Amino acid sequence: MKMTLFAVTAASLALAGCVHDRAAADDRGEARLAAMLAGRVAGEPRSCVSAYDSSRLQIIDRTAVVYDAGSTIWVSRPSDPRSLDTRDIVVIERTGSQLCKQDVIRTVDRTGGFATGVIFLGDFVPYTRP
Repeated sequence: MKMTLFAVTAASLALAGCVHDRAAADDRGEARLAAMLAGRVAGEPRSCVSAYDSSRLQIIDRTAVVYDAGSTIWVSRPSDPRSLDTRDIVVIERTGSQLCKQDVIRTVDRTGGFATGVIFLGDFVPYTRP
């Protein structure tokens, strides 16, 4: 009986630690995005953006996909932001030069090479300086 109570208590504490770590990761992602967008104003959302240079595409853990087009920063928040993790490789299957919310986006484990998930993007919101 004591051993069962100990196991349940230990499992509860471990779960609480995991939830705290996830919340901290979410907060770090939101803080990083806020710093990137400081002093910028949101514009009208679009379903596609011209994304010629894929090296300007950034993944913010558990928060958003960001495309820096110079004077405009485009932000797309996926339907499940927990699926975004910089430890994964993002594979985007585009049909042209534009990045669209309908594009198929998969994540692959960086070390093992196995699929870890699928990302469904939302609209891209432009942020520009006033």
